[in-house]
Amino acid sequence: MYNILVVDDDKEIVKAIEIYLKKEGYKIFKAYNGIEALEIIANNEIHLIILDIMMPEKDGMETLEEIRKEKTIPVILLSAKSEDYDKIGGLNSGADDYITKPFNPLELIARVNSCIRRYVKLGSIKQENNEKIYRTGELLLNDETKKVIVDGKEVRLTATEFNILRFLLKNKGKVYSIPEIYENVWKEEGFGAENIIAVHIRHIREKIEINPKEPKYLKVIWGVGYKIEK
Repeated sequence: MYNILVVDDDKEIVKAIEIYLKKEGYKIFKAYNGIEALEIIANNEIHLIILDIMMPEKDGMETLEEIRKEKTIPVILLSAKSEDYDKIGGLNSGADDYITKPFNPLELIARVNSCIRRYVKLGSIKQENNEKIYRTGELLLNDETKKVIVDGKEVRLTATEFNILRFLLKNKGKVYSIPEIYENVWKEEGFGAENIIAVHIRHIREKIEINPKEPKYLKVIWGVGYKIEK
């Protein structure tokens, strides 16, 4: 059973999400502001966080920044705002995905299941793996230990960043479009995925490249997509 923390100052929304996800077999923890959320995370094993942006005391963005200082737990942001600026802001702060209110329960369940699958594949939840090492130049990804090493130093990626890098590194030299990357990593159709992928790619570059503006490993082929250089 996986543990999901739902954080929203609207108790009715928290209750509704709890009902939907309990039917899927998840155990639900509830918090109504960022301070309560951080306390629950510190004292329990949490596998996924659904986090509202607009909250009193400590809002979702501040809470997310605190979470990302220590943990790579997947985070799905809830926002009443549909503008791309807010979505990109959430991804820039380390979120894995976002859902705009009001949301479709089936979409919520699908996103949660997708994030949990990626988290389990990453190995943040213990499971057996065969050793697989992917490498190009001084960039190394170990799919057993779930570590990424660049120039002899370990870099820390979120679950989503790791899975994007692993996919491209396993297929180094091949160019993939944004929809193809999204479909292979998220296992969903990649309509409207441009902003999501662009933000995650930028974060990966900031962590693995000496100069992200002139990347050595993760390159863009304008009008086509992205690839890992051989």
